[in-house]
Amino acid sequence: MRERLIVALDTPNAQAAREIVSAIGDGAGVYKVGLQLFTAEGPALVRDLTGSGRKVFLDLKLHDIPNTVGRAVKSAAGLGVRMLTVHAGGGTDVLRAAVEAAGSHLAILAVTILTSLNDDDIHETGIPASVPDQVLRLASMAQKTGCAGVVTSPRETVSVRKVLGESLLIVNPGIRPAGVGKDDQARTATPAEAIRAGASHIVVGRPITKAQDPAKAAREIVLEMERASS
Repeated sequence: MRERLIVALDTPNAQAAREIVSAIGDGAGVYKVGLQLFTAEGPALVRDLTGSGRKVFLDLKLHDIPNTVGRAVKSAAGLGVRMLTVHAGGGTDVLRAAVEAAGSHLAILAVTILTSLNDDDIHETGIPASVPDQVLRLASMAQKTGCAGVVTSPRETVSVRKVLGESLLIVNPGIRPAGVGKDDQARTATPAEAIRAGASHIVVGRPITKAQDPAKAAREIVLEMERASS
């Protein structure tokens, strides 16, 4: 289960990120570098993490024309990261360009609907469907274009898994242990709920990184995941 736990390094600088990684170590299988940290520190930190043997999920949520996305994916592949996000809303040509540029060692994950959004939010942007229906539509498109997986909230995982099968990676962000606030997430679940729903990986940030003992917090989440899968 440790390999299925992704710790989000949503920190302002490399020093803070390295301290978290040092504290948790192999207690988590994957470490996520997102926009804040990548913008602050750039590729150097990612190279440091992958060079030390850590698996890195580069969460940049690329959304641009196919040619630009393809080139960005090639650059990310050169950093040695294992996972990279691209917005499914970019369409099939963008997703295909990303998959073709990724090669065999980088998993492209298509972001469906951000976990901070609800039905009203997507209706405001002109999408008439409900969040669950739109997630399934985008996830189906991602699978057809060869993406290794999708990113969606735990609330849509059951239907995505049922329709699209067991081979697709389903990464759930917005995971909060019981008793922890939602922060800026609208569609959340506990680690156990996400695993039971069929998530292949869960992303946990502040409940681990802001804990007094991050390693202990990670161990407790892994234990909860193990209990949910038995």
